[in-house]
Amino acid sequence: MTELAVNGGSQVWSGGWPAWPSQTPATTENVLRCLASHRWAISGPRLEDPGFEERFAQKFADFLGLEYCVPTANGSSGLVIALEALDIGIGDEVIVPGLTWVASASTVMAVNALPVVVDVDGRTMCIDPEAVRAAIGPRTRAVNVVHLYNNVCDLTALRELCRRHGLALIEDCAQAHGAAWEGRKVGGWGDIGAFSMQQTKLLTAGEGGAATTRDEALYRRMYQLRSDGRSRVQVPRPGEMELSMLGEVMGSNYCMSELSAAVLLAQLQELPRQNTHRAANAQRLDALLEQLPGVAPVQALPQVTERTHYYYTFRIDPAAFADHTAPTIAAALRAETGAQFHPVYPPLSRHPLLRPGSKRRYQGIQNLRSMEKAHLPEAERAHRECVTLHHSALLAEPERMQVIADAIEKVQRHADRLVAIPDSGRSPL
Repeated sequence: MTELAVNGGSQVWSGGWPAWPSQTPATTENVLRCLASHRWAISGPRLEDPGFEERFAQKFADFLGLEYCVPTANGSSGLVIALEALDIGIGDEVIVPGLTWVASASTVMAVNALPVVVDVDGRTMCIDPEAVRAAIGPRTRAVNVVHLYNNVCDLTALRELCRRHGLALIEDCAQAHGAAWEGRKVGGWGDIGAFSMQQTKLLTAGEGGAATTRDEALYRRMYQLRSDGRSRVQVPRPGEMELSMLGEVMGSNYCMSELSAAVLLAQLQELPRQNTHRAANAQRLDALLEQLPGVAPVQALPQVTERTHYYYTFRIDPAAFADHTAPTIAAALRAETGAQFHPVYPPLSRHPLLRPGSKRRYQGIQNLRSMEKAHLPEAERAHRECVTLHHSALLAEPERMQVIADAIEKVQRHADRLVAIPDSGRSPL
């Protein structure tokens, strides 16, 4: 074990990690029932009992402690209907974090508004309320915050900022299914919450999403925005269509399929147990990594009363790793363990997938080049110094956390043998 695996040496661990997504008997049963029902979409004829999509919407709202949930085809479409429901469009600005997946900006452009990119808090890697305050201008209509990796934004400060300036608050909870701030789950602190159920997420059907709210008017509008403008019949009858042509707003087809909802309904039953298992292993890993020089687990703010771990995240001091940065260290750890280690996202100002110039439809949005000029020192520092580990590894047996710590110690001990890899922008979804 004296040679690094990335250089051809033996691995610290080659025994594999829990597969993700994880299938349960209930998942299979729900899918087979859906297939046999011949109702695979909410645009199909109504059955005697509520469909999987309707039942998932209610169960997920109950899980979050909210009144309303609108399932969508994916997380991006959930963000789009949130923006459209708030009547955000051409000439408007939406403040977004500089460290996030590209959809935070692309969905704003999809409604012809301008994403205003601001820096993150160096402690949490979530959007910095002070940076938001400085970016508010006469065209600002909303703030889209992202609860990132294993953290929750400072919702108290952000809610107060939005209240004072009359701005809408959108919570992107794609990475935080079940996280809580001051005892209340995220997704209901803002005007609208948006969730992703993509392949890698804590709750997944391969693809899927949802928009959540406490506001009945926003719910009614979002329901139609994702259903081609159609609304739900108040008393649907078996054998008849339950989507009415009597809409109030022009929409698009962003509906979740019954098959996806069938999977999610079963997976939701497993989520609390899985979140508890991941949190316990994350605490074990915290204690192990705190013993290593130059390694520090990223901490949550004290108001986070339930922490979820989409990606376990720790910060390295490059000086303790022969001046190598997170992309190189993450690659070495992948080689040592076979686990999914990655650097955090590239800052939005240089994200390789944020290329508005490649689409003519965005040419009417003024000042788009401002995204490339955004000053994001903390986002840049996070990309250099922060390493993430996919949550599937946290579903392993508790003793496997020692494997992770051993791999980090080995890479640190032999860091002078590493060859720096170019920063390709590779990062998790």
